[in-house]
Amino acid sequence: MSEGARNTRQFLGASSSGAGGSGSSSAGYRSGGIGAAARTTNDVNTGILDENVLALVFRSLNFDPKALCTVCCVSRRLRAVAERVLWRELCMSHAPRMVASLTGAGAGGAPPPPGRVVGGWPALAKLLLFCCGEAAAAAVRGHFTGVSRFSKTSGRSFLSRRCRGDLLYMSDPCEHAVPGADDDMGAYRGVFRGFMRSRTLACLVGRQAPLETRVRCPYCGARVWSMVAAGMAPRSAGRRLGAYEGRLEYYVCVSGHLHGNCWLARLTSSDGDDSEVDDDASTEGGSDGGPVAP
Repeated sequence: MSEGARNTRQFLGASSSGAGGSGSSSAGYRSGGIGAAARTTNDVNTGILDENVLALVFRSLNFDPKALCTVCCVSRRLRAVAERVLWRELCMSHAPRMVASLTGAGAGGAPPPPGRVVGGWPALAKLLLFCCGEAAAAAVRGHFTGVSRFSKTSGRSFLSRRCRGDLLYMSDPCEHAVPGADDDMGAYRGVFRGFMRSRTLACLVGRQAPLETRVRCPYCGARVWSMVAAGMAPRSAGRRLGAYEGRLEYYVCVSGHLHGNCWLARLTSSDGDDSEVDDDASTEGGSDGGPVAP
């Protein structure tokens, strides 16, 4: 008999003959107690599955999105914890003021309650930190962004006059060199606050704009409207991006996520004198024009 087996037998014998114990109780422990304890443990998240423990671990990693994606692939339970808690914490960590504005959180700094973001927290986290590129061009692939800047001022440029009351956060275009093309392609993304109650959605429904059949939202997978096909893409959007006229396309999904691309015009010396003041440029915190850095 091995030393380990002998020690185990001695431990079980001592348990059955201990004070206040009985053979039947120890047998019950051996036959059902461990299983009952296991069942009790499985009913709650403990150890590495504890939400507080995971939040502390990822907070020490500055909520690295790549590490979080890796954790989501380990098991279904870890993925469930991530979708319930960690993606929300990541969004709040990288863009606290923007998230507070999107969720309508109070001024007291209380964290937004789960489930208050249409499309889900993983989709919002992906939108904050991932450029989707251009699906139609294989040479322009999606990638994590180093620093992203989201601005309400840029968002107003993408809204028609009838929809200027909506709140839209827009990123600066992410420039991509396309092989064989003289100009760079710009990919950009954004998100509406309260899209289900927005004037933009009301106008799309009123115009009976059809949903695209071949394009899906790269962030939540929902169906999308083409704003150009719906006649709701103002010229100010192209001017804001510095794009060629008529060479801009963007989509809005039913969850309020926006993505699109354009061909960026080459700047001349006179184009650098922009008298427009960006009221979000000096805002910090990764939200109202501030950087969002992973």
